[in-house]
Amino acid sequence: MHAASSVRSEEKALLTWKASLDNYSQSKLSSWSSSANPCSAWDGVRCNKAGRVSVINITSSGIKGTLDHLNFSSLPHLATIDLSQNALYGTIPSNIGNLSRLTYLDFYDLTLLYLFQNYLSGPIPKEIANLTKLNELELSRNQLSGTIPEQIGKLKSLTKLSLANNTLTGRIPLSFGNLSGLTLLYLFQNYLSGPIPKEIGNLTNLNELDLLGNQLSGPIPEQIGKLRSLILCSLGMNLLTGSIPESIGNLGNLTFLYLDTNFLSGPIPKVIGNLLSLEKLSINYNNLTGNIPNSIGNLKIGYLALTYLSISNNNLSGNIPSGLGMISRLQKLHLSSNHLHGKIPRSLGNLTLLLELKLDSNDLSGNIPSEIGQMSRLLNLSLSANNLSGSIPEQIGNCTQLLDLNLSQNALTESSIPKSFDHCFSLISIDISYNQLEGPLPSTSAFQKAPFDSLRNNKGLCGSVAGLKPCSQPTQKITRRRTTKRMIFLVVAPILATIFLSAVVVGIFIRARSHTRSMENKPQEFTKNMFSVWSFDGKIVYENIIDAIENFDPKYCIGVGAFGSVFRAELPNGQVVAVKKLHETDGGALRRPKDFTNEIHALTNIRHRNIVKLYGFCSHAQHIFLVYEFLEGGSLLHLLSNDEIAAMFNWIKRVNIVKDVANALSYMHQNCLPSIIHRDISSKNILLDSEYQAHISDFGTARILRPDSSHWTSFAGTYGYAAPELAYTMEVNEKCEVYSFGVLALEVIMGKHPGDFILSTLSASSSTSTAYDILLKDIVDPRLSSPGKQESKQVTLVAKLALSCIEPNPQLRPTMKQVCVQLLKEIPSQFNVFPIVTIGQLLDLQTTNV
Repeated sequence: MHAASSVRSEEKALLTWKASLDNYSQSKLSSWSSSANPCSAWDGVRCNKAGRVSVINITSSGIKGTLDHLNFSSLPHLATIDLSQNALYGTIPSNIGNLSRLTYLDFYDLTLLYLFQNYLSGPIPKEIANLTKLNELELSRNQLSGTIPEQIGKLKSLTKLSLANNTLTGRIPLSFGNLSGLTLLYLFQNYLSGPIPKEIGNLTNLNELDLLGNQLSGPIPEQIGKLRSLILCSLGMNLLTGSIPESIGNLGNLTFLYLDTNFLSGPIPKVIGNLLSLEKLSINYNNLTGNIPNSIGNLKIGYLALTYLSISNNNLSGNIPSGLGMISRLQKLHLSSNHLHGKIPRSLGNLTLLLELKLDSNDLSGNIPSEIGQMSRLLNLSLSANNLSGSIPEQIGNCTQLLDLNLSQNALTESSIPKSFDHCFSLISIDISYNQLEGPLPSTSAFQKAPFDSLRNNKGLCGSVAGLKPCSQPTQKITRRRTTKRMIFLVVAPILATIFLSAVVVGIFIRARSHTRSMENKPQEFTKNMFSVWSFDGKIVYENIIDAIENFDPKYCIGVGAFGSVFRAELPNGQVVAVKKLHETDGGALRRPKDFTNEIHALTNIRHRNIVKLYGFCSHAQHIFLVYEFLEGGSLLHLLSNDEIAAMFNWIKRVNIVKDVANALSYMHQNCLPSIIHRDISSKNILLDSEYQAHISDFGTARILRPDSSHWTSFAGTYGYAAPELAYTMEVNEKCEVYSFGVLALEVIMGKHPGDFILSTLSASSSTSTAYDILLKDIVDPRLSSPGKQESKQVTLVAKLALSCIEPNPQLRPTMKQVCVQLLKEIPSQFNVFPIVTIGQLLDLQTTNV
């Protein structure tokens, strides 16, 4: 009779908890009924041989609620509880472990506690240390705060501990050194500070150590070399200093080593070559100096040879070791943004499995080796911003899978780009600007449809691209004659150069004297090369603009913003540009001079098809303005607010707009060095061209994230798009911008600003929130017909990504790069649910791994 009453007590405890959940959650647990046997008929519930509840596993069920009403003391035989990937919120109740007075209970058999990916908040209760038989504790992807309790060090049976993706602060407890049985320790993506404790060297059974994305400081402890079982070591995105310890060479089982985005200095230790199991090595964004050790070439042995080597954005010097060409399984080689010099080793041609080769922004010289053409699987080749000379090898045309080619900012010469590129149909992006190339463009669409910026500043390229001169019929004959003439030129040039330089020196002296006298009355010229597309100098362009808009006559004004008025100007050659005249005070000074410099600094270093182009600027005493490309489609805000135009703005165009903005933001966050944060992503600052391609504009409030400076600032942006954490912190970072993108993406598919919807969706702590029960089809823009089958999958994916971007916890928001990857991938079949999916179900819908 006692056993029966105990079973009844377990049933009552679970039904009481079910009743505290919202309607949707209760429907998901419909099998939990007093009329059915929990041991045989309840989903997710299992019993032991005595008929007592021992397992609760309702992971990924869309359950929303708290743990407050779950009476753990009524579940004495519980050994496993897995409530992960739901929508639980509130705190972890301290009574989960405070059971010592209940002597008749066998609760200490609990070995697995999984509560990850919910909305649990508050501190981790120290009473959890009473669960002395716990093997695995998984609390990641919540909103837990406060410090990690020192008492966790008492859980000596732990083999796996994951507290990642929370908002935990303070130091890593020294007591973790007592967890000698630990095989996995995940603390990544928190706000932990202080040093990595040397006691971590006691965890000799550890296979995986991931501390990425915290604020840990000080050196990497030498004791890390004691972790000889370590397979993964991830310490990136912290504030670590000092050198890479020599003891790291003891980690013979290490497969993945990530030390990127720290302040590590000194050389790369030669003992790296001892890590013969290493598959991925990433030490980007540090202050490492010296040469790349030749010993890295040792990482070629066995099936698990190195496949990923990334040492970009350091201060490395010397040559690229030829031994790298011996790492035959290498798939990604990134050595960008260093001070490497000498020639590109021909031995790299042995890397026939290579997918990405990035050697840009170094001091490399000599010819591009033709052996690169042996890399038949190559997808991305970036050799820009070096001192490479000679011709583009025709063998590169053998890289038939190449998607992205960047050879810009070198000294490449010779007539015509090789004809072998006519067969590179895989290419989607090229940049050969700022070289000395000439002759016709290849016939493939990547060249024929390339923006002018990716072709500009060459010697004599011709083709049908706007900005290039058309090719004449005898072009190829002329090209061949130029090759012969070049030999003559090499003999005559030195003599002519001496005479020419003498004349130039005299001319500069005379011009400088006259220029000084007239400078006070002459407007400052536009920045160098900004107007080369028109072949005009700055003074002529200035006068043409003033004439075109009749000295800023209001009839040419097409928009007024917080920082300036925008005018449409048609120049004499037919080119139409947008001129933004910045607001001034009554005295003629700029109201916000920093916005002027912000915009110039940001846009002069950006070249992306989805970011508005800055052609030039003027800081004349009478007029202060910037000149951009003109986009005839107007702003996204204007389009969505016009019912007639919005009705023609179909689903595919809307999805493409979201992709365009995502691509631009990913470029700004990931590819610009330092990263650029726009700070005012909103529909008013998204401009469209005639093909509905989106361009981010108005960089007046942009912030460049330099690693050695503070990112705290006053508020800038548009209310309704700003991340909620900006209400209590003014720290500028990428995750704030991700939130703004999420709002914008929702606005695109809803056809209006999603303000009220966001407020109801984010109130996850309210069990009365009705947003979770709303169907997605009921919130999309009613001015369009329902999307078709393929369109609906795309709209569903955009909605899902948008919701993940407005996640209240910044740590849980994806990066813009992750968003782009998801938008480019084939959409999984589970997204074909548009007519029936609710917002709550959409939040729980899983995308493929990034």
